[in-house]
Order: sequence, then structure tokens, then C-alpha cells
Amino acid sequence: MINIDIPGRGCITIEHLVLDYNGTVAEDGELIDGIEDILNELKSKLIIHILTADTYGTVRQQCKHLGVSIETFPKAEAALCKLEIVKKLGDKVMCIGNGYNDVLMMDEAALSVAVIGKEGAFSGVLTHADIVNVNILDALMLLIHTDRIRATLRS
Repeated sequence: MINIDIPGRGCITIEHLVLDYNGTVAEDGELIDGIEDILNELKSKLIIHILTADTYGTVRQQCKHLGVSIETFPKAEAALCKLEIVKKLGDKVMCIGNGYNDVLMMDEAALSVAVIGKEGAFSGVLTHADIVNVNILDALMLLIHTDRIRATLRS
């Protein structure tokens, strides 16, 4: 669990980290270098979930050694499936994504981060995220260096 006290906004408690796969923690179906190390560090504090329509069919093979929850679902239902999962996890969720199908889960999560990686990002996701990063490694490091979140979101 990670607690972040944000001046003027109150305390946010994060127990679950929900990650989109392609375009967020993976490029062209392959896990981005450096992700594994950061997730291994975060696993001692958070329950980590990877949610994906699995465009390339690689998520299970790429992430089998990570020890995180992996949920796949039909491409046409991705946005609603992600939303339902975040709702079930409750009010202590941070999510990170980049796509159109991430908007609903971002609206539901206690804290959301949009990432603009090599795949780019759906422009609308930027207005639904609390924070925007141009690198997934920087986005994940927010949870290790929580003062970065505090500084960005304080009133």
C-alpha cells in the first residue's frame, strides 16, 4: 500500500496498480526494457494487474515471469472490461494507459496517468488523466518517488 498526502486534495491510498499493456508497458507486443525491475520493486507495496485486449497475442509469454495478474478480453469490449475490473478493485486503484479504451478506467481510478510512448496516445486520454508522462518508466517511478505526485497535483 502507498499513501500519498496531496496538499489541498487529501490523502490517496493506492493498493492496486492497473496497467494497460500495448503502448503502455509494451511496444509492438514486447515488454519495454526496465519495466520488470520497477514492477519487482513495486510488488512489495502494490498488487499489480495488466489488462489488455492483447493485440499481438504476446502478453502471457512476455509477462509470465513477472508474478502479476494478467487479464485479457475481446478487443471490441476492452474499455468496458477494463472499467469493470477497476470498479471491482475498489477505490484504491492507480491506472496507467495510453489508449481510447483506457479512458473509462482512468475516470474510475483514484489516480490515473496517461503515457505518450512510441505508439503515441489517444488525445482524449490526456484530459482524463491526473498526470501525463512521456515515458512509462517515469510514470512508474512516480510510485517510488511519491513527492513527484504530490508536487504535480497539489492545489
